[in-house]
Amino acid sequence: MAESSGPTTTSTVADGDATPDVLVVGGGIGGLSAAYALAREGLRVRVLEQAPEFGEVGAGLQVAPNCTRILHEYGLLEEVKSLGVLPSAMLMRDAVDGSELTRLDLRDLEERYSFPYLVIHRSDLHAVLLRACRELGVDLRTHQRVTGYDTADDRASVTLADGRVEDAELVIAADGLHSVARQWMAGDDLVNSAYVAYRGAIPLADVTREVNLDEVSVHVGPRCHFVQYGLRGGEMLNQVAVFESPKALAGEEDWGTPDELDQAFDDTCEDVRAGIPLMWRDRWWRMFDRDPIDRWVRGRVVLLGDAAHPPLQYLAQGAVMAIEDGWVLARHVTRQRRSTTDTVDWDAAVRAFEAVRTQHCRRVVLTARSWGELWHLDRTARLRRNVVLRDRAIDDYSFVDWLYGPTALVPEELPPMFQPIPLDAVEAERDQPTLTDA
Repeated sequence: MAESSGPTTTSTVADGDATPDVLVVGGGIGGLSAAYALAREGLRVRVLEQAPEFGEVGAGLQVAPNCTRILHEYGLLEEVKSLGVLPSAMLMRDAVDGSELTRLDLRDLEERYSFPYLVIHRSDLHAVLLRACRELGVDLRTHQRVTGYDTADDRASVTLADGRVEDAELVIAADGLHSVARQWMAGDDLVNSAYVAYRGAIPLADVTREVNLDEVSVHVGPRCHFVQYGLRGGEMLNQVAVFESPKALAGEEDWGTPDELDQAFDDTCEDVRAGIPLMWRDRWWRMFDRDPIDRWVRGRVVLLGDAAHPPLQYLAQGAVMAIEDGWVLARHVTRQRRSTTDTVDWDAAVRAFEAVRTQHCRRVVLTARSWGELWHLDRTARLRRNVVLRDRAIDDYSFVDWLYGPTALVPEELPPMFQPIPLDAVEAERDQPTLTDA
């Protein structure tokens, strides 16, 4: 089918039987936040979710100021804050000896960026967005598995597993890491990091050791790291254990198994080892991303969230970027809407969206990879990293200003990147053990 451009008529939110202006494929955090952002502009939005019901799996989620700023604009921040935890500090420690390497004062960070850093259960944030969509009249449909995409003239369409075809002026593919739309658009493969994540969100009453829920704690170690923080007002402890799988490196199909989890953290400090038995052991998450691409738009189909830019988790920006995507797209739709005729130049809107988001998200995806490498260093490189982190001034925000500041709407608004410090420019502290020596 041919692809073309041109403005099309929009209409207001109406009953679920009406033809939508926008179809959103995927009812996760990215899809719902995009649906909400566009419904706020008076558009008819329909969300197609393949699962039997709307919901999220997983555990905790970190939400940085570049996202809480958007939640505030949506009028949702206070509810999100009431369901989460606002820690006062983020600490990075060495996983071998447990020593503090550096910290962020999150109260000071809120002053700098005007909005807080919070942590929340993924399902709680999803529930807030789901309720908000319902209140705005978003047409929410389950059991809708999309198997194909197409675009022609001034519309786009999706084909569902039962053979039905639905169309709209714009289709947003928020269909996740294994996106059908991404395959149709780019045909690229997942990139396997050979790392795997175990999670565990448990009642605090089940934790026998002392934990500080006023902080987000990250222990970084050779080929592994361990994260913990509070959830649901401090009633739960969230833990994440990540490690490189020898079985994955060896090309085995069954990798990331619980025996590898235990072995990966055998030589870490006591506080980390105490958390490993509390991890869920019946499921684990293999860590994949994709190489960045510059094309997220094909006709009237646009990628969003993990379909466009699945990152590794080291910057805690996956869900944040997806929420930013919806906000940026809605802003450009508003800019391209003609008040006299109530029409939107959809093609101009998605081109503007693509121009800025591909650049920003490329930065995040590639920096997340580099950050993971930094966390997982061993031997002399680990010791040099520790020197660099310990030397960082607590009020130095140069490495997060590009990330936590206001979300750019055009490429010219993207802030400059931070300048990494070469590790070979510092002397290692020789009195610190490596994991191999411990």
